[in-house]
Amino acid sequence: MSWTDGALEPNLPPLPDMAEMYMGHLALEKGYSSATVEAYARDLAQFESFIQSKGGTLDAPADVTTRQVHDFLANLHRQQVGKTSMGRKLSALRGFFRYLARRGILKAIPTDGVSNPKQERRNPKALNVDQAYAVLDAKKQKVQRAAKETRQAHKAEQLARDLALAELLYGSGLRISEALALDLRDIEPSSGLVRVMGKGRKERIVPLSDTSQKALDTWLDVRDVLDASGGKEQAVFLGARGGRLNRRQALRIIEDLCRMAGLPQTISPHGLRHSFATHLLEAGADMRSVQELLGHARLTTTQRYTHLNLLKLVEVYDRAHPGARVSSRKSK
Repeated sequence: MSWTDGALEPNLPPLPDMAEMYMGHLALEKGYSSATVEAYARDLAQFESFIQSKGGTLDAPADVTTRQVHDFLANLHRQQVGKTSMGRKLSALRGFFRYLARRGILKAIPTDGVSNPKQERRNPKALNVDQAYAVLDAKKQKVQRAAKETRQAHKAEQLARDLALAELLYGSGLRISEALALDLRDIEPSSGLVRVMGKGRKERIVPLSDTSQKALDTWLDVRDVLDASGGKEQAVFLGARGGRLNRRQALRIIEDLCRMAGLPQTISPHGLRHSFATHLLEAGADMRSVQELLGHARLTTTQRYTHLNLLKLVEVYDRAHPGARVSSRKSK
């Protein structure tokens, strides 16, 4: 059995047996999502392609050297691969070799002593409150218009789905992978709660906003129109062909929402989650509560949003406070 069927680019070699064994460990024992397993598989396949050109293979892990790992990272740098992506690829290699060492297959770990590339600090993109409401209101208006028209098959149903997805991302702060993984049994809009399976298969209960409940009710009332499985498909969000909505389709949906609202920029589905967290903190929510809602394992992850709020406060101060304006004039 391969854990990577269809996940690797055509130019990459198939994963060696050792790496396939590690993918099974991540999926079955660690409970990683399919998207995470596929990302790790691509990273290992890229390294396999690199060391094959040097006469090596991951099926002979004892022959892999620290120098080869450094050369791989240097090659990625020459290709202008981002530092975050380089760090993830190194993490995939590190996890793979440590897994083999725990199983007694490997004694020396070639990634030991290899440091992660220094990350550039990037703040998550977020909409302001007016922009967030503009995105959702634009879609609501289109849903209402489409409900009165029957010229395009399933258009109204797809728009209702799009609005429900956006409301859930912004109203409850779900990761896009969490929203797309939802099954019908996980959600009951009338209860005001949704059961979410987060990273590491950690379950949490998340409240629904009033608008999220209404949008989900509207979508679930028409969901069966898109269900091509005769009721067998349990995914909450369905694609045009009746199967579970995928990440690429979700990305297009959110980009279309931003364009429909007339925003000068588009954001990713994750941007709505960032907006959810930022707006909660701006409204005075405490850090620990936001951490629980987001499903962050570490408080330091949530604290990124505090940094954003401080920057915003400084900008407001510089624009509005008389003392700040005096200092600004003197510096000129």
